[in-house]
Amino acid sequence: MRTYGDRCGVARALDVIGERWALLVVRELVLGPKRFSDLRAGLRGVAPDVLSQRLRELEGAGVLRRATLPPPGGARVYELTEWGRELEPLVLGLGRWGSRAPFPASEAQLGPDAFVIALKTLFQPAGFAGVVDLRLGQERYALEVRGGSFDARRGAAEDPDLTILADPGPLAAALWHGGSLDDIELLGDSALFDRFRVAFPPPVPVGA
Repeated sequence: MRTYGDRCGVARALDVIGERWALLVVRELVLGPKRFSDLRAGLRGVAPDVLSQRLRELEGAGVLRRATLPPPGGARVYELTEWGRELEPLVLGLGRWGSRAPFPASEAQLGPDAFVIALKTLFQPAGFAGVVDLRLGQERYALEVRGGSFDARRGAAEDPDLTILADPGPLAAALWHGGSLDDIELLGDSALFDRFRVAFPPPVPVGA
């Protein structure tokens, strides 16, 4: 791995996570372990050999480790170490800061985990409380807002107050870009959705 050769903590952190795709690998693991194929699906555009190299580097640095899921799954996965999990506030802070920057010129897509991370970066306690079962294509997430805090994890929510079925793009458009709800299905108390989106206000663009 390349090094800045600087004793400053910022430079030493960049020695570990400053290579291209490295911090996005961390982003994909914030919500829990993932298989190599799942990481590739969440990181569109990364070549398999580049992803393998980043995983080796991050494992060697102690940011992540390989593990085996318990039966009946038994799949080999990558997960953050305790030290790696300390990067979550940094990931959320960068996401909050970067959400104010212009969008890429290309037709960029938003993956399911990246969408949930975006929710975490934009959350503002605003009167909504409850449990949401969020279904983004084949992926499911349990979202819970209680006492002014927001928690998100992979998996189905138990006894949800609201279920949202959508793809990340249309849902992001409805929440933050004035899009319609035509491609979004709501189950349960649909009036909760209006309070739900107030808790995740759109970012204010730089210079606005």
